[in-house]
Amino acid sequence: MFNFGKMDQEQHYSYPRLYFYRRIVQAKLFIDQHYTENIELYGMADEAHYSRFHFIRKFKEVYQRTPHQYLIFVRIENAMKLLSSGMSVAAVCEAVGFEELSSFSRLFKRRVGINPSVYLSRQQALLKQKSESPLTLVPHCFAYQYGWVKKEQFQTNEQ
Repeated sequence: MFNFGKMDQEQHYSYPRLYFYRRIVQAKLFIDQHYTENIELYGMADEAHYSRFHFIRKFKEVYQRTPHQYLIFVRIENAMKLLSSGMSVAAVCEAVGFEELSSFSRLFKRRVGINPSVYLSRQQALLKQKSESPLTLVPHCFAYQYGWVKKEQFQTNEQ
């Protein structure tokens, strides 16, 4: 026997569910594109046509982070890229949308495990090492395959 009531109910709920996810995805995309700006949570909730608390709850349900946590995540990820390019810590702090250097440093350390200045110096040392002897960062089997090193140059642990 067919249960038409259940089918109608599923069809009835599928459209609002898609509409709900679309609004949450749009909020995420807004954060991705405007992370350098001062983003107000109230404005995002209004744009998604949710109350502030319902918006936070639904965003976290989809992305396992609150909108604010996601914004911090995006800013720190982009800060890591900029620091790897050699930008100063203060310039990166401003470029990714943080207003206070102290809060940027604290959140960066919480996410990455080290201070931004330590991260910058490590990235600069890595860049220097790459430029001075690029083969130290390439696996020997790969370098040997392409003829960049000879078999005699392989380091062995056998004695």
